[in-house]
Amino acid sequence: MSQKGILITLLFAAAAAVVVVVISVSDDGAASATPAPTTQPAPSSSSSSSSSSSVPSDTDTAEVVVTDEPVTLPAHFADAVGNWTTNWARRTIDLNELVLGLPTFDPRDLIRPLDFPAYEPAGEAEEWLVDDEIGVLLEIGGVARFYPLRILTAHEVVNDRVGGVPFALTYCPLCNTAAAFDRRVEGEVLRFGVSGLLRKSDLVMWDDATVSLWQQITGEGIVGDLAGTQLEFLPTATVTWADFKAIHPDGEVLSRNTGSGSNYGSNGYVGYTSQSGPYGRFFSDEVDPRFPALERVVGVRVGETTKAYPFSVLSENPVVNDQLAGTPITVWWSDTGATDNFDSTQPGEGQEIGTGIAFLSTVGDQVLTFAPAGVDTFVDTETGTTWTLFGEGIEGPLAGTQLETALHQNEFWFAWAAFNEGSPVHGAN
Repeated sequence: MSQKGILITLLFAAAAAVVVVVISVSDDGAASATPAPTTQPAPSSSSSSSSSSSVPSDTDTAEVVVTDEPVTLPAHFADAVGNWTTNWARRTIDLNELVLGLPTFDPRDLIRPLDFPAYEPAGEAEEWLVDDEIGVLLEIGGVARFYPLRILTAHEVVNDRVGGVPFALTYCPLCNTAAAFDRRVEGEVLRFGVSGLLRKSDLVMWDDATVSLWQQITGEGIVGDLAGTQLEFLPTATVTWADFKAIHPDGEVLSRNTGSGSNYGSNGYVGYTSQSGPYGRFFSDEVDPRFPALERVVGVRVGETTKAYPFSVLSENPVVNDQLAGTPITVWWSDTGATDNFDSTQPGEGQEIGTGIAFLSTVGDQVLTFAPAGVDTFVDTETGTTWTLFGEGIEGPLAGTQLETALHQNEFWFAWAAFNEGSPVHGAN
């Protein structure tokens, strides 16, 4: 990739048309002229001046600052959001941390979410998917689905419902964070979109009920009426297509029939993971030097407690038995042939990266301790049961038992460290 500049190709659909936006970003991150600041009046519903408050919900998270003073929006994105009805006076972050990812007026949903996704049987998807390409496995109510990253990269948000559960499957290519959330908040089902803003390089979503802004990597409302509200995570795993179809031969696959006219056969982020760090325009913080910025980690979450397990450490010791917030967990890694989705122009042709996955270690009332047993298999010392990489007991007393997937992501190290400052890291000095 040229040292003079970086081309980021963002593919999205408007109605049934395909639009390609090419943003030329210089080495120092400059991409567009800076508009004049805009002052937004504080909504009359604000309850106090420069005080702390909290949303009346059982999903509250960070402290919310509310002010009834006029809010001056940062100059670098003020003009782009001038027509938004967002309650900027209510927030959990410094507004200066927000960066305009798409330099245009009102960039909401220019990267078009999928609101009515179609699915196809695994047998049909076999015709166009490649064994070593990766996607997100989401299972709800016995329905297992595979979301290819080649499609998620182009749309970033999928709003859907299965088994009575309305959910959003989200993906930020810049941070490599895939996360699924229950879309129900205080009795209302929200529809999420791509705001066009970023924070610490991560996707900032918006909802069309309150126009609040949401941090994708954490599921937290950060600006607006719902600031301070925590979305409920749903367990996911990042797996290869070969592994998904082997364990879920009757599963479903997100279809390429999205109305965009694209066959999703190319990669707009070629060479991203070959860089030394994230794009400077979108991430201005100092990168934690303990691991390479774009190394993948298994970031595990139990309640509000998080811990990272870097792929480089797991590759040397592929089983970790641990406790997080008092909950026994196990983290596994395998050299499955999974390929880097950013490393080449075509899916499945990048360098091998392996698969990292996390489970809860308790079955019934027994805590199990695991060790490697062979290629993509593991054994527990308590019962001698053999387990697949995906947590299914296949031989021994617990054959037929499925371990519960722990909440985890396979994000880039720089992103995990930026949003989990002070949290423990397995294998770090």
